[in-house]
Amino acid sequence: MKDDKSGDPQKEIPDLLNSSQRAGLIILRIFIGWHFLFEGIIKWTDPAWSSSVFLRSSTWIFAGLFSWIAGNRLLLTAADILNEAGLVLIGVALIAGLMTRPAAVAGMILLGLYYLAHPPFFDGAAGEQYLLIDKNLIEISGLFLLAVFDTGRIAGIDAFVKSRRWWENDE
Repeated sequence: MKDDKSGDPQKEIPDLLNSSQRAGLIILRIFIGWHFLFEGIIKWTDPAWSSSVFLRSSTWIFAGLFSWIAGNRLLLTAADILNEAGLVLIGVALIAGLMTRPAAVAGMILLGLYYLAHPPFFDGAAGEQYLLIDKNLIEISGLFLLAVFDTGRIAGIDAFVKSRRWWENDE
């Protein structure tokens, strides 16, 4: 790769950010990662936890599908395991900056499913009426930024791996 990347169409987005912007994105990545990891650990360590109540109480366009999953023991067990493992793995990946883009996309999909099951315009916990935008959509937006700016290449295991690629030809 060229030392002078000015005018280089291959210049990466992280290279265009100043140190404050980089720090802000890394902090966002770690905070969202912590939230995913903590939610996954809480669910994983609680033997009474199941997604059944959440799925059965869905009221929007996929309510039938979510109720069907909740009513089938095998599918419910799979949904519970995938939810717990997904939250933990996404959280660890985001915190570590490992496979950041795939982790961010997986997090967006998971949160999108939560949103589809319980959109804020139908649901809303006591005192929480958001109309359209709720915490899931806000966190999806944050994950989108993490994916677009490829924050693992700013700081994290992704950056380390990229700097150590022996097969790249430095010119």
